[in-house]
Order: sequence, then structure tokens, then C-alpha cells
Amino acid sequence: MKHLEYPTCGTCSRQINIDLDDNGTIQSVQFVGGCHGNTQGISALVKGMDAREACTRLRGIRCGNKPTSCPDQLAQALEKLL
Repeated sequence: MKHLEYPTCGTCSRQINIDLDDNGTIQSVQFVGGCHGNTQGISALVKGMDAREACTRLRGIRCGNKPTSCPDQLAQALEKLL
């Protein structure tokens, strides 16, 4: 099991806590801060998903005029774990 506490940059959330099993499957994702409903939704959708697939789907998503978003930050965090 791999665990990462990833400090986000450029988003309302401050940190993402991720647990990834040895096969690269996302076991849990918890956002600290941010839009609670949206981050809960993201966490529920990626649970059980292959981390590489999640990165492919989430990378590059922007939030308004910001160059990043909570999903994009999650993709960046997952890439660090892989």
C-alpha cells in the first residue's frame, strides 16, 4: 500500500490524501478543503479505478480561469505515486 499526502497548488483544496494498492488501484482519496460536494464526488468516482486511467481522464482539467483544478491536482499527485 502506498500513501501520499499531496499539498495542492492553485486550488481551493489544500491537500489530497491518497491510498493506492500495490496493483495501482486507488483505494481512497480525501481532499482537505475545497468544494466539499465536488471533491467527495471525485473521490467516489475514482475509488477502485486504475491510477493510470484516472490520470489520463483528469489531467489538464481547469477550474474557471485557473491553470489547474482539484481533478488535475489529483492526477499530478497520482503520477508521483506511480
